Amino acid sequence: MLRRLALSAVVPLAVLAAAVPASTATASGSASSGPVPSVAPTSGPFAAARPALGPLPMPLPLPGFLDDGEGTGAGETDEARTRLTVSVENTGVPGADGTFELECGPTGGTHPERQAACDRLAEAGATRAGRQELFRETPEGTMCTMIHGGDATARIVGTWEGRAVDTTASRRDGCEIARWNSLVPVLPDVR
Repeated sequence: MLRRLALSAVVPLAVLAAAVPASTATASGSASSGPVPSVAPTSGPFAAARPALGPLPMPLPLPGFLDDGEGTGAGETDEARTRLTVSVENTGVPGADGTFELECGPTGGTHPERQAACDRLAEAGATRAGRQELFRETPEGTMCTMIHGGDATARIVGTWEGRAVDTTASRRDGCEIARWNSLVPVLPDVR
């Protein structure tokens, strides 16, 4: 909201900055056109007040104010602020267990499926529901099917789109299995 308010103030300021000097100028063209009428009052209590000539100063961007306090610098994208450490155990899948680094924007790290994992994170980040739900743990008291999906466990720590992430995942019941599957390929596919 503050960003929209600040940005909507820039356009009127720019228009006003261009209009003030033009309104106080005189026509230098043909003699028949005469002077351009001024918007400044010529009599009354405001006659002594003269508008400031010249362009109005443009507002400076305020990082931390316009970006909801996240401190995004110019040219920095949300994807560039993704750096996760993914630790996986007991999957039963060769090469899937271990600790892997994942960086997005540019894609890097030791994660075996770097690009696919970054694509999945970008896809989830494109929707509000995805940003709220992707790393959220299953709320306590949620009714879940009692299906055991295996002994695989994972912990994901780091930052995603500038937000701190510290979550664990398992396959102990239907809710956790669904949550694990929503994180594939950040987590290995153990189906």
